[in-house]
Amino acid sequence: MKMKGAVISMVVLVASVQFMVKPAEAIITCGDVDSDLFACVPYLTGKGGDDPPPQCCAGVVKLKNSAVSIADKQAACKCVQAAASRISGIDDAAASSLPAKCNVHIDFPISKDFNCANIH
Repeated sequence: MKMKGAVISMVVLVASVQFMVKPAEAIITCGDVDSDLFACVPYLTGKGGDDPPPQCCAGVVKLKNSAVSIADKQAACKCVQAAASRISGIDDAAASSLPAKCNVHIDFPISKDFNCANIH
């Protein structure tokens, strides 16, 4: 009976430790985001026509698929904002409509004014 109790205690201990693991840190980098969205710059600055090019939409899809965890989504959001601050002439309407124009749903708006900490 003592052995059975010890085994159960060990199983409970191992299960408890698994739940104490720190939340995941972001895997996505700003370099990834910049690379994914580079083809979108002409569209976002009004120099590429009314619709984003296919390479841009492929990058938006890649960004969506890369930013899976909350930490990744928050990091990607901050990287988008950092990139937007470095590129002059970004049209806010073009930026906010980019996912819809590419037929992609991402869990945060493409906006330099959005509070990325609100992504849950």
